[in-house]
Amino acid sequence: MFDSFSNRIIGIFEKLRKSGVLKESDVDEALREIRVALLEADVSLEVAKKFIAEVKEKAVGQNVIKSVSPGQMVTKIVHEHLVELLGNSATLKFEKKPYKIMVVGLQGAGKTTSVVKLAALFLKKNKKVAIASTDIYRPAAIEQLRVLSSRVRGVVFAQDLISNDVDSICKNALNTVKNEEVDALILDTAGRLHIDEMKMQELLRIQDIVKPDEVLLVIDIMTGQDALNIARKFSQNLKISGAILTRVDGDARGGVALSMRAVTGCEIKFLCTGEQLDDIEFFQAERIADRLLGMGDIISLVEKAKEVFSEEEAEKTTQNLQRGVFTFDDLASQLEKMSKFGGLSAILKMLPQSRELDVLLETHGMSEKTLDRNLAIIRSMTKQEKRNHKLLNGSRKKRIAAGSGVAVQEVNKLIKQYEGALDIFRKMGKNVDAGTLFGRKKMRGR
Repeated sequence: MFDSFSNRIIGIFEKLRKSGVLKESDVDEALREIRVALLEADVSLEVAKKFIAEVKEKAVGQNVIKSVSPGQMVTKIVHEHLVELLGNSATLKFEKKPYKIMVVGLQGAGKTTSVVKLAALFLKKNKKVAIASTDIYRPAAIEQLRVLSSRVRGVVFAQDLISNDVDSICKNALNTVKNEEVDALILDTAGRLHIDEMKMQELLRIQDIVKPDEVLLVIDIMTGQDALNIARKFSQNLKISGAILTRVDGDARGGVALSMRAVTGCEIKFLCTGEQLDDIEFFQAERIADRLLGMGDIISLVEKAKEVFSEEEAEKTTQNLQRGVFTFDDLASQLEKMSKFGGLSAILKMLPQSRELDVLLETHGMSEKTLDRNLAIIRSMTKQEKRNHKLLNGSRKKRIAAGSGVAVQEVNKLIKQYEGALDIFRKMGKNVDAGTLFGRKKMRGR
């Protein structure tokens, strides 16, 4: 979502950091470039002007000009204003039981999928969740929600498939969550191709019956500046408490996220970062600002690691590494886990100086395609070959290459990389400690 904008901003600050002494003219030039970057990212002109004016007011002060590291000071000021522009980091306190959430938005924005993603996210927080849909207009909409929810273990489908009346659906859902002692009820609503009076009246009626604690507006970030108009119109009629941005993993320019709070007053609460049902995260303004300025997001990376790698798996891997054991099965497992992160690119974005790392890995032939190709090669091996790579003679390599659709040279390259990694792991195995990943330290030699 922010790739283009982030690359521009990082480039601007790299120039500033190279300057030994920062002049006011240097600040002016940098801010002009930032203004262009904001506008190219589809940020509202009004928001861009205000942002630049506020940053300049602080950046040309005496403390900045005389600073030992003025470029870093300007970066800090921009970071603070980006956090302010993005808004508050999202939290849901679940103060009531059941905590009722009503999800609204235009048709095609991703409401139904977002409802199930929210349910999956809350279940990870040990909350019992129920879902229902009032979309009686779109063919099979309710059935779609039922099928999607069945893929998330533990979700209560609080709906009678026979009912075709919006009011009855709402009342039935409320009764169900009361009887089931559910922590949260997430209610999907019908979308339209455009905002009309009839739709708003129905949504107001649902709001009156359910009395939701949260009304979340689903916005497809690919709609650009029109998303802000949609948010304004919904906010004029409903008590919108926050927004869910979908398709943020696409190539949208990100201006919607940067403009949403300032233009509409609507806080962003969740980001849908992919197509899988667990590809959703709480919106964290500081972490987004960190990524935008190339500072990385180690906290999110560790949190994601805890979801993808169980502590038991980490302990087992640690024990194997300490014994110098690392097979192709282990390598395949790590590559598969990496794909659950969203791939190599998603991991890089969370690391400081991600742009430099990206270039470095590309130079050494490491990319998403390389990882997928390596995984295909390993899957073409027999169990014995995965456990003992010394068995891989010429004829076996030809068979593996044919099975994975690559040249024999690619198989040889993977084997060489694997042997290099194995050598490194054997040398560092004694110092490997899985506990550090999970926020605890293992005591050794006591």
